[in-house]
Amino acid sequence: MSRLGSAAPPIEISTKKAVKRLDEAQRRMLRLRLILGGQIGPEKIGPPLCVVFEGWDASGKGGAIKRLVAPLDPRFVRVSQFAAPTYDEKRHHFLWRFWPKLPGWGGMAVFDRSWYGRVLVERVEGFATKEQWSRAYNEIVEFERTLTAEGMIIVKFWMHVSPEEQLRRFEDRANDPLRNWKLTQEDWRNREKRPAYEAAVNEMLERTDPTWAPWHVIPGDNKHYARLAVVERVCEAVEAELAERGYDITGGDADEAAYDL
Repeated sequence: MSRLGSAAPPIEISTKKAVKRLDEAQRRMLRLRLILGGQIGPEKIGPPLCVVFEGWDASGKGGAIKRLVAPLDPRFVRVSQFAAPTYDEKRHHFLWRFWPKLPGWGGMAVFDRSWYGRVLVERVEGFATKEQWSRAYNEIVEFERTLTAEGMIIVKFWMHVSPEEQLRRFEDRANDPLRNWKLTQEDWRNREKRPAYEAAVNEMLERTDPTWAPWHVIPGDNKHYARLAVVERVCEAVEAELAERGYDITGGDADEAAYDL
């Protein structure tokens, strides 16, 4: 059974309402980020936060990341994009190249693509042997277990978009002189292999969804819904973790001034 489900939003929401909810979620995210960084609230830094984005080509990862970090001080959040490993990176274990980009206590990192490339593109395109990508599921689960055991909050997203909507976005990019650089022949070739990728995605969701770092599949056919859903899910994950650690996340008048930073 597919874990992906429909790419259509589960609720009908107007653009106006979606924008309003997104603005509220961004203010909520800003406050939580300031608590994690120790700028407001308890006089101590909070746990590290790592938000991982995977998804189909043209599924809205970039737009969602932009809305997530837009209200935050860029000094306290780092966005890292991962493409194919370099020659030197291939000389090491596949997880090695991600360690330097992970956030420390009080920090926040956003990953545009991640270690899941081993069980997705490297699997489908044959860049990893079957033995390598087969054992990677357990390696990834243990890697994330180690990070969360040390206190890290990991929020993982699969940005889901239907084949029809993906094609529409591809064609829009191809016809836009300021965005056609985002569309490559590899994107078109990957689209032709969607059944193979879908099988890999479903197995990934099934085998790397532990309670300490669960997946969130975001229906992405409606960009406005997808963006607010991402920010709200991150807020909920951080609030749950802080509440469990005994933080006061109810807010107060003293904290309101922080929104003007």
